[in-house]
Amino acid sequence: MKIILNGEPYDIEPDMTVSQLVEQLGLAGKRLAVEIDREIVSRSAYAETRLGEGMRLEIVHAIGGG
Repeated sequence: MKIILNGEPYDIEPDMTVSQLVEQLGLAGKRLAVEIDREIVSRSAYAETRLGEGMRLEIVHAIGGG
């Protein structure tokens, strides 16, 4: 199944959740913002939010600095 991840085509397994994708990308435990089709997904909803064909995701991960 294909989604658009940060502007690029990306293949995922059918029925994958946001939580599973975040883990697959190696971003689990990091400070993230996830947006699906221009709607922010709350962290508490990652495990129950299923991804579908053609969805557009933006994942931004905060990097500290000073």
